[in-house]
Amino acid sequence: MRPESEEELAHILRTASAPVSAIGGGTRLWPGEGEGARIDMTGLSGLTLYEPEALTLVVRAGTTLEEVRRVLATEGQMLAFEPDARPGSTIGGVAATNSSGPRRVQAGACRDAMLGLRFVTGAGEIVKNGGRVMKNVTGYDLVKLLAGSRGALGVLTEVALKTAPIPPVSRTLALPGLGPEAAVAALTSALTGPYDVSGAGWLPGQGALIRVEGLEGSVDLRMTSLRERLRAFGEISEVESALWTQMVPREAEGDLWRIICHPSEVASLLKSLPAPLAMDWGGGLLWVSLPAGEVPRLPLFNGHAARATGATPLVLPAPHPVIAKLNADLRQKFDPRGILSAQKETA
Repeated sequence: MRPESEEELAHILRTASAPVSAIGGGTRLWPGEGEGARIDMTGLSGLTLYEPEALTLVVRAGTTLEEVRRVLATEGQMLAFEPDARPGSTIGGVAATNSSGPRRVQAGACRDAMLGLRFVTGAGEIVKNGGRVMKNVTGYDLVKLLAGSRGALGVLTEVALKTAPIPPVSRTLALPGLGPEAAVAALTSALTGPYDVSGAGWLPGQGALIRVEGLEGSVDLRMTSLRERLRAFGEISEVESALWTQMVPREAEGDLWRIICHPSEVASLLKSLPAPLAMDWGGGLLWVSLPAGEVPRLPLFNGHAARATGATPLVLPAPHPVIAKLNADLRQKFDPRGILSAQKETA
């Protein structure tokens, strides 16, 4: 099924007799998702509105991220956030997974750059954020609900996003002698200083990485100040900013897990985990490879773990009863027949 209008999509969902999955470019598709009848969202593509002077873009959900970047680049602009999505990903998938890369430490997550949206509920109702209000969901922040919901509450058809000028200069410092635990201290020092850091991560063999962007004179001053501030952590060098594309591992020997935590938890978490394949957000995001089928039991205070790749779905413990009830209530309002119910993995 490949709808080319909201009305076609609404009809598909309204008349569906079994669960369906909306798929664009497979942005961060978890094991166990995408099963059942598939709805190909690439038919709903194209830019609806672009106002460079207002830093505003409205784009249909099936439009590829590459196409959006190409159009924005002609005006010297980029998305106001930095997706961590794979090649071929669509804007709908980016928004549905709240895909947020290294620049999150400076510009925020995908949801923070979303100005509005349109979507179709599991009941086949077309909803516009800021326009038509669904009865019985008044008061919900639809952008915050739909961003990161992975299609469980509705299928996105259009997204309005903030744009921003492309920084004329981007430079990256590396502290190659640091392991992940020591790197957190260095990254925290950089992030808490007046340096407007746009990336703070760690890679095996590269050590801690700190990105600074902006006008040349400003970047030069901040890089010099950062070197002085961080010299106690050991050797400092400058590396190519292209390294930031490696912050999302594409494969692992076993199952690849994405762990969101507070940077202060990294040291304790690594006592029960192997060395990470990558660390982003100043230590707030870890990518770890575990043996196939193994589930990490982590003492996370305010975070979660999700399996990004693997051969088969996992059955994990139920969430806290309060969270489970909230999830069930939301799904009942947006998808009363369970047409959009997708299997999710959290630990």
